[in-house]
Amino acid sequence: MASITKRPNGKYRVRWRDHDKREHARDFDRAKDAKDERSRIEQALKDGTFSDPGLRKMTVAAWCDKWFDGYSGRDSTRRQAKTHLVIIRRDFGGRRLGNVKPSDVRAWIRDLQDEGRAPSYVYALHSRLRQIMQDAVHDGLIAVNPCSRRTAPPMGRQRPYVATTEQVWALYDGMPERNRGAVLLGAFAGLRVAEAAALRREHVNWTKGVVSPIQQWPTEPLKTDESMADIPVPVDLCTLIAGDMLTGQTHVLRNQWEQACSPWVIERDFRDAAVKIEGLPDGFRYHDLRHHYASLLIHSGLSVKEVQARLRHGSAKTTLDTYAHLWPDTEDAARSAIQKVLADRTAK
Repeated sequence: MASITKRPNGKYRVRWRDHDKREHARDFDRAKDAKDERSRIEQALKDGTFSDPGLRKMTVAAWCDKWFDGYSGRDSTRRQAKTHLVIIRRDFGGRRLGNVKPSDVRAWIRDLQDEGRAPSYVYALHSRLRQIMQDAVHDGLIAVNPCSRRTAPPMGRQRPYVATTEQVWALYDGMPERNRGAVLLGAFAGLRVAEAAALRREHVNWTKGVVSPIQQWPTEPLKTDESMADIPVPVDLCTLIAGDMLTGQTHVLRNQWEQACSPWVIERDFRDAAVKIEGLPDGFRYHDLRHHYASLLIHSGLSVKEVQARLRHGSAKTTLDTYAHLWPDTEDAARSAIQKVLADRTAK
């Protein structure tokens, strides 16, 4: 509980202890202000929303530094977070954590949109700010997160471009022979570029037709446990990939120096091939080959759960969010099912 005492200088001091038993004090000129503060503090302590006024003086930049020091994850994940924090520091760095309001976040979103940043990137920046602010709440630095669904921008997802089979083979023919198997691994096995680059000879069962992703480039663990699922492929695909490999080659793909081929080399060669192919949109990426793989599975009649398993998604929601529009329209099937029930009733 908080208490109030009158100081020799005529001020009113509010004293209280937080949940960690640390003592705090604030002075007020008027007894009414002191009583209001005592009531606010007692309610905050009761609700579990109390935050130390002294700690609230920490700036966003200082908290970003402390937050990132304790942030764990893969190197690629940390690089992405570091990039986001550069922009957050630029726009909020000098502000105190407790002074950032929802209206400030909404204005920031508008500014980012006015800069011409992609909707998906603006959404990612908001998510990052929301993450670091929520951790500030957990540490007792602020009482409430200024980021919420009400401040969040649209995700800006667009339907993925699905390359035609002719375009896929054109990409295959346009790549250097040493790593053109990357196109096959992306379009017909759904591998991500870092998975394709790290794929070793022993990760493929060449006679049974099974690709087993074990790691991503160079030897990092895969994104999720689901990513380690075996991928069944035709033996003919294995034969085609093996035809471009050299005797003694450790990795399935190789660079111009006959060494393991990094994702950056694959992406570079892929971009060089893609710009020469009619109909491919600007910015078509290696990752977009997974959309072709998904479309093949869906048009072959596989269910959502089966496509999820083959794409190695963590949830069926991810699969549906990206590919729901590719499944055949079921309106006629639904009508037929109901019509059969009605017809059976009429026939009696």
